[in-house]
Amino acid sequence: MKKQFAIIGLGRFGVSVSTELYKLGHDVLAIDNNEEKLDDITNHSTYSAVADGTDEKELRNLGITNFDHVIVAIGDDLQASILCTLLLKEMDIPSVWVKAQNFHHHKVLDKIGADKIIHPEHDMGNRIAQHLVSDRVIDYIELSAEYSIIEITAPASMHKKTLAQLDIRAKFGVTVLGIRRGKEVNISPTAQDRLFKEDVLIAIGHNNDLRRFEETN
Repeated sequence: MKKQFAIIGLGRFGVSVSTELYKLGHDVLAIDNNEEKLDDITNHSTYSAVADGTDEKELRNLGITNFDHVIVAIGDDLQASILCTLLLKEMDIPSVWVKAQNFHHHKVLDKIGADKIIHPEHDMGNRIAQHLVSDRVIDYIELSAEYSIIEITAPASMHKKTLAQLDIRAKFGVTVLGIRRGKEVNISPTAQDRLFKEDVLIAIGHNNDLRRFEETN
């Protein structure tokens, strides 16, 4: 389903989000108070506009209240990021996602009602670290301080065995959410589904249990 997104702040993160949403076929309004930054986004957004994200009148004139999803990607100006977020929540925008610079910024954003707080550098750092320490981990998503989802290649020992035979949940405390084989993804696999070499398992669990699972040969 086609959705409408507004991106406020066109640094590297804002441009990246806008570009990907636009590629996926959604309507994207790209906003920044620096006209020069709009040059980089013209071909990667549906609309673009010069506006101050802390000016309620300017945002309303752009029709920001018609958007269900607004991403505040303002970079180093923490005050502008906070004021923009506060304005959007006061205007009853249903979903406001905000890029946080640090822990203190995160705490303030949480207090004023940001729906989702993003730490791009922290999240990317976690993913890179997971790739470095395990040759089998393809992707990693941190759900909380204790739980994560990983994409991990099936070890040779699991070749041609069913999930029932492997009993992964009982042995490791890890739940297999899906199996990716080539371009096909089997969501919610049954106990009788069989694994093969090069299959990718999508698994969720406590970080300690996931680490034990990663060490399986």
